[in-house]
Amino acid sequence: MAGTKALLTLENFINGMFVPCNSYIDSYDPSTGDVYCRVPNSGKEEIDAAVEAARAAFPGWAARSPQERSQVLHRLADLLEQSLEELAQAESRDQGKTITLARTMDIPRSVQNFRFFASSILHHTSECTQMDHVGCLHYTVRAPVGIAGLISPWNLPLYLLTWKVAPAIAAGNTVIAKPSELTSVTAWMMCKLLERAGVPPGVVNIVFGTGPRVGEALVSHPEVPLISFTGSQPTAERITQLSAPHCKKLSLELGGKNPAIIFEDANLEECIPTTVKSSFANQVRSYIKKARMEGAQILCGEGVDTLSLPRRNQAGYFMLPTVITDIKDESCCMKEEIFGPVTCVVPFDSEEEVIQRANSVKYGLAATVWSSNVGRIHRVAKKLQSGLVWTNCWLIRELNLPFGGMKSSGVGREGAKDSYEFFTEIKTITIKH
Repeated sequence: MAGTKALLTLENFINGMFVPCNSYIDSYDPSTGDVYCRVPNSGKEEIDAAVEAARAAFPGWAARSPQERSQVLHRLADLLEQSLEELAQAESRDQGKTITLARTMDIPRSVQNFRFFASSILHHTSECTQMDHVGCLHYTVRAPVGIAGLISPWNLPLYLLTWKVAPAIAAGNTVIAKPSELTSVTAWMMCKLLERAGVPPGVVNIVFGTGPRVGEALVSHPEVPLISFTGSQPTAERITQLSAPHCKKLSLELGGKNPAIIFEDANLEECIPTTVKSSFANQVRSYIKKARMEGAQILCGEGVDTLSLPRRNQAGYFMLPTVITDIKDESCCMKEEIFGPVTCVVPFDSEEEVIQRANSVKYGLAATVWSSNVGRIHRVAKKLQSGLVWTNCWLIRELNLPFGGMKSSGVGREGAKDSYEFFTEIKTITIKH
C-alpha cells in the first residue's frame, strides 16, 4: 500500500487483504497532467482469485439475517462519514471535480447509499395467494444471486461504486467490483474501512485495471451470474456479447443526451442558475471544432476567450465553459454525449416541436422541463422518452424510486425495490394442505 517516492501505489483488495500486482498503469492528476498514482494492471489471474474468495464467502454472508447485514452497512457508512474530508480531497484530485462538489455531493451521497440500503433491506415484503378450491397456498421468497460483478465509471467514482456495492451486499451477495482505472483511489481507500465495519473477507473484492483485461475477465467468468455496469454504449454491447453464453442478469446504465426544455413562462431566476450548473457540471475540443465547421456560432468559451492558469496547472485538463448556438439538430454536438463544459442553446416554437426534437436522439436517460404551467409540465413530461424527468428543478433524487434510461441509455432500473429485485432471485412455493 505504500507509495514509491511521490507516487501513490494502489493494490487489489481480495479476500480481505491488499494484494500487489505484477504490472501497473499510470494515473494522472488532471489538474497538472502529471502522473501521481500507480494502478494495478490486473487480469484474469486476479479475477480468478477474487471469484474464489467471493465463492467461499457467499454461504456465510447470505445466511446472515437482513438485520445483521444492515448493521454492517451502517457501520461502513459511519466510517466513510468520519473520513469525509480525506475522501473528498482524494476524489477531487483523482477525478478533477471541485473539492466543494466532492465534499457536498459525492462523498455524502456515498455515505447515504449504504445507509439507505441498510434501511430498505429491512422493509421488503413477499407475495402470498390462496387457492381454497384446491387447498393450496402460494408464496414467494427471494434469495441472493451469488457473486455480483460491478463495473463503475470515472465521473462519479465512489458515488456510483457504492450505489452498486450497497444493495448487492445488503441482499446477501458477495461482490467483485472494477472501478474505472482512471479514478480508482477512493475505492482503494474504502477497502481500508471494510474490516473495521465488520465486512467478512471475500464479501467485497476490488480488482483494479482496464476494461479489456479485468472487465472482460469478470464479465465472461462463468461463476459470476450477474453484472451491473455504468458506462458507455459500446462497452455495454461488448458486455452483452460476453454475457450471452451464460444468460447473465444485466443492469446497464449508459449514456444520456439530456434536454433542458425552457418555456417562455419559466421562472428564469430559478431556471438559469440551475441550468448553467447542470450544463457545466462535468469536466472536448473536437466537438467544438466540428460545430464551428458546421456553421455553428461559439458565443463564449473555447476559441473565443482565453484561459489563464497558474504555471503548475498549464498542462492540466482544463477548458473554458462553452456555449454553442445556431446549430442543427443533426450535429454530433446535439446527438452525442459530451463529457465537458459544453452546452448547445437552440430555440423552439411549440410543445409538439420541442418534444419531437428532444425525442429524436438515441438516448433517453433524463430531461428537465421549466414552466409555470402545471398542465404543460404534465403533458410534456409524459411524452418525453426519458427514464427520469425533472420539472422546475434538477438532480433531486428519491432513492426509493427507479433510476435508469430508455432507448440507448440502458437496460433495467436501480433504486430500493428495483435494486433489490435485480440482486435477488425470486422463487414461488406452493403448499398443498
